[in-house]
Amino acid sequence: MATRPEHVAEKDLASTIQPVILGADYSAYAYVRAFREAYGARAIIYGSSDIKSISRTRFAEYRVVEGFDEPEVLLATLAELGEELCAAGRVPFLVTCGDFYARIVSQHKSELERWFYTPVVDFDVLDFVTQKENFYRVCEEVGVPYPKTRLLDCADPAAQADDSGFAYPLVAKPSNSAAYHYAEFPGKQKIFIVETPEELRRIFDELKRSCYDESLIIQEFIPGGDSHMYAIYLYADANSDVVFSICGHVGLEDHHPGAIGNAVAIVPERNAEVEAAAARFVKRVGYHGMGTFDAKWDARTGEFKFLEMNARPGRSSWFVLLAGVNFARIQVEDVVLGRTPAPVAPREDWAYVAVPRKVIERCMPAGPLKDRVLAAYRDKTASFALHWRGGHDSLAQRLWAYVNYFHQVQKFEKYLPHGDVS
Repeated sequence: MATRPEHVAEKDLASTIQPVILGADYSAYAYVRAFREAYGARAIIYGSSDIKSISRTRFAEYRVVEGFDEPEVLLATLAELGEELCAAGRVPFLVTCGDFYARIVSQHKSELERWFYTPVVDFDVLDFVTQKENFYRVCEEVGVPYPKTRLLDCADPAAQADDSGFAYPLVAKPSNSAAYHYAEFPGKQKIFIVETPEELRRIFDELKRSCYDESLIIQEFIPGGDSHMYAIYLYADANSDVVFSICGHVGLEDHHPGAIGNAVAIVPERNAEVEAAAARFVKRVGYHGMGTFDAKWDARTGEFKFLEMNARPGRSSWFVLLAGVNFARIQVEDVVLGRTPAPVAPREDWAYVAVPRKVIERCMPAGPLKDRVLAAYRDKTASFALHWRGGHDSLAQRLWAYVNYFHQVQKFEKYLPHGDVS
């Protein structure tokens, strides 16, 4: 049986590295660009359906595999691909987009490393930090503020939706996003803003009847709209020291039920307090790799409260490239070459957007943050996550990217008809 090449020389990477990307969201296209710019490499992308704004890129081979998000299908596909690539003398490099892909790869990392190099974090760490009850416990230990929280056990049919001590509205969300991916029930949303006790009971009962058997988190609702949100993207080396840290101030988020919380407008805003808190967290848990944090400013207490960590590059990873940081190169140098990445100082002359300007004009509340985002459209520093300026991608990819982009106008009219609150 074939195995991955060992002792790879840096000078050979451009001719031998084969990126393999699992999933097809915005971060997949960021990876396509990052590998292309770093090594001139053409990636292979796997997905369970054809996402045309990604699949039409000329810089990747897009493969649709039915049932690919099921572990047995994914692992069998990767084993076959790994044999093929290693027999051909390639250096397979496996990355993931999405919690469930990251979890499967991490859980089977030791067997997949027969063929693939991968920056996916080891399973003991991934499993720990992505269980939100552990996340909040570590926040407590290292002095990172977080919202008042309670866990409800979805595996116990007799469990009650205990909301004592909470005021409505409150937030409800799964403690394990990877397991929640497979749950099917009416009214499923990524995150629920719950207005009444009756609504909470309905959600909890639906989850208990589904295949989801982890916890439902209920949490105090921090007042304020999307512009109170911050996104922190970082990379930690093998010693869990931060190589780069980028703090973005979110201006607007998606409000579609299946995509709530996905940022659609972000501008850079260095924040020593927030970035230091994230660094304390990754150091405490021994984290190695790229991770993302979500935090929200609580005007009542004057604190930034941390909501969760994702043990993978986030959907908005495009802004890491906009900040001048090629995260694919950092991962390859770390994992394949065994080189401790040098600290990187990000640029601050960017703006990440995923919606047309008219959505920002209608939906964002007036203020300095909105002015910054609108100014970025005017001076052309605003960059859409699927639009690679100067990348010369295929006409089909650019067409479908703009279909995706302008569809956001209709979507926001439906799901955010009155605009966001301040």
